[in-house]
Amino acid sequence: MQNKIAFYGAGNVGATAAHWIAEMEIGDCVLFDIFGQVAAGKALDLYEASPAIGFDSRVTGSSEASIIEGADVVVVTAGVPRKKDPETG
Repeated sequence: MQNKIAFYGAGNVGATAAHWIAEMEIGDCVLFDIFGQVAAGKALDLYEASPAIGFDSRVTGSSEASIIEGADVVVVTAGVPRKKDPETG
């Protein structure tokens, strides 16, 4: 049975980490994000790239928190992007 690794946050950091985990075939990846279809879209991109990259890990995504249930590891990558400092740019 494959490990299930959940990513709480499917932004740039979460999607990149999931890509690396999937490519290394460490486990199946699930992406969760509160913003609509972001997680599902990024998971679909990774899943469809799997034949070209050469990995067999499953990658799924959802805006439903229940997707995280049963995960062996949860990686929290959610956050707010930094804003530019008005003085230093």
